[in-house]
Amino acid sequence: MTPKGAEAGRAHTLDERITGALVGAAVGDALGGPVEGYTPEQITERHGGRVHGIVGPWHGDAWRTARPVAPYHKGDGHVTDDTLMTHALVRVYARVRDHLDAHAVAEHLVPDLMTTPRWIPELEAEALPLQRIFLAEKWLVARLHYGHVDPREAGVGNIVNCGAAMYMAPVGLVNAADPAAAYAEALDVAGAHQSSYGREAAGVFAAAVAAACVPGAGPDSVVGSCLALAKDGTRTAIEQVCETAARYTDFESALVPLREAVAPYDTVGPDYRAPSLGARRPSRLHSIEELPVALGMLVVAGGDFRHAVLGAVNYGRDCDSIATMAGALAGALGSPPPEDWSKTVAEASRLDLWAPATTLTEVTREIFGRDVRRRRSHERAFAALGGTACSD
Repeated sequence: MTPKGAEAGRAHTLDERITGALVGAAVGDALGGPVEGYTPEQITERHGGRVHGIVGPWHGDAWRTARPVAPYHKGDGHVTDDTLMTHALVRVYARVRDHLDAHAVAEHLVPDLMTTPRWIPELEAEALPLQRIFLAEKWLVARLHYGHVDPREAGVGNIVNCGAAMYMAPVGLVNAADPAAAYAEALDVAGAHQSSYGREAAGVFAAAVAAACVPGAGPDSVVGSCLALAKDGTRTAIEQVCETAARYTDFESALVPLREAVAPYDTVGPDYRAPSLGARRPSRLHSIEELPVALGMLVVAGGDFRHAVLGAVNYGRDCDSIATMAGALAGALGSPPPEDWSKTVAEASRLDLWAPATTLTEVTREIFGRDVRRRRSHERAFAALGGTACSD
């Protein structure tokens, strides 16, 4: 299936897919930020209908003091912590120039968050990324820098949420067209941040991005790759949501059914701003809400960026992360974000959205070359042991 919005019959290059995924994730993030935490009904009432593009802050000019979003300027094309963390992970790949693990998070990602001031769009100021990220991400600094916990186990004890999954697109892109490798690497990286179904979602989302880079891929093949790798409640939630999504071709009619499909697996409960007592605790039966819904919107949209992201945005709840994931997947499939959205988000956020993609493409090619050399070395060693030599 060729995603809607992609050029029919044309193979998309690695460069295009990485750019589409990273810029698409940032655009989805910026569109979802101003309506995060609200219901579809509240969004419609506030905006006089569905959101169809970039909108201003929920509380208008009172964003600096209005609770519960103060002091963040969510809206007007500003990216959120999803994009800040994604770009930070790209910088780690640029330094390491190889596959990452939990120790790389401790050695490189944590110092990046706590030592280098960067422009923070929602604060409209230069600040340490640590001063913007959510408590679940501050956990990385507390556990790894101050607690000196083994990086592979540092995620244990953190609240279980989408915090690790939301920035795992670079892992999928570095392992483009190899979902199993993306899944394994993301699980290792995310071990420093999350446990249980939060860590699992990080692995599955990276796998989904890698699967979206396979030539000829479409929403169905991406979902199939996820189901082949996902475990426990994460797998069941994706299966149920995507089966429901397959019955719809417009996000408007899918909003309520997708929420109903994911609700049994979501621990947050019906009131997003007042989570239930069982919220965000480890479980083998539950799933984060964001990944299954993002995949569901991708299915509803037939892989089209605009349709998938607007569906994610108007779904509400944690819609900046849902739209981040949907945007990354659609972009990796070959359906890039509209140029006017990308340009507006880049200008409003005062960020070069394309530079991280250029960097990651270069690093991905280097890593692939290194992988080939490692594989050939293994083949020679295996053959010398009397194993079967590779015939091709």
